[in-house]
Amino acid sequence: MRLADPDAVCDTAAKRCDFWHSTGARFIIPAALITYGVVAQGNPLLQQVNHNIDNYVREVFPGKACFDDYIQYAPLAAYMGLSIAGVDNRQHNLLDRTIIAATAYLIMGITVNTIKATVPVLRPDGSAWNSFPSGHTAMAFTGAHLLFREYKDVSPWIGVAGYAVATTTGVMRMFNKRHWLSDVVTGAGIAIASVELSYLLWPVFDRWIYGYRKPDSKRTSAVSFTPAVGVDYYGAGFVCVF
Repeated sequence: MRLADPDAVCDTAAKRCDFWHSTGARFIIPAALITYGVVAQGNPLLQQVNHNIDNYVREVFPGKACFDDYIQYAPLAAYMGLSIAGVDNRQHNLLDRTIIAATAYLIMGITVNTIKATVPVLRPDGSAWNSFPSGHTAMAFTGAHLLFREYKDVSPWIGVAGYAVATTTGVMRMFNKRHWLSDVVTGAGIAIASVELSYLLWPVFDRWIYGYRKPDSKRTSAVSFTPAVGVDYYGAGFVCVF
C-alpha cells in the first residue's frame, strides 16, 4: 500500500485554510443569503415558506413589540463604544474604524433603498410595497459584522453578541408582521457583503488620508473627557486624537 506524501497532505491542508481566509470565501455566505431572497420572490415553494411563517407568527404573537426599532442600532453603538473606550484590536484606530463603518453603511443604505424602490413587495401587514429587503435587519447585521471583523482577535464572543442582537432584530421584524423571511435573509446578506466591500475599499481610503508609509508604522488614537466643576462655574473638556 502506498502511503501519502506528508508534505503533499500539509500543502493541501494549507490551501484549504488559505481558501477559507481568502476574499472570495468571505462573500460565500452573503451571496447565498441574497440568492435565497431573490429566488424567493418568484419561487412558489419559498413563497409558501414565507406565508407559513407569517401565519404561525400571527397565531403565537398577535401583538407587536417595537424594541426592534431601537436594538437595530445596538451593534453599531457597541462598535463605536468599544473604539472610544480604547479596546485595542491592533488593526485600526478610531478614525479608521469610523471611515470603514461609514463606507459599509453607505453601501448598505444605497443597496437596500434602491431595491426597495425597484422591487415592489407587499409587507405582511399590507401597509406598503417596500418590504424587500429588511432595512432594520440590514442595519443590525452591518453593525454585527463590523464587530466581528474588528474584534474577532480580541474575543469571538463580541461578534457572537452582535450577531445575536442582529438575529433578534430580524426575528422581531417578522413577529411584528413587517417583513417576510426572505426580506430578513436578504437584508442580512446585503449587510455582510457591504462590510466586506468596505474592507476591500479601505486600502484606497488609507492611502488618500495617510499617504504611503512604512508597513510597520503604527497610528494611535485616544479620547479624553475631563469634567471641571468650581464654586461659580462648571464645564468639561473633550479631546480626541486620531
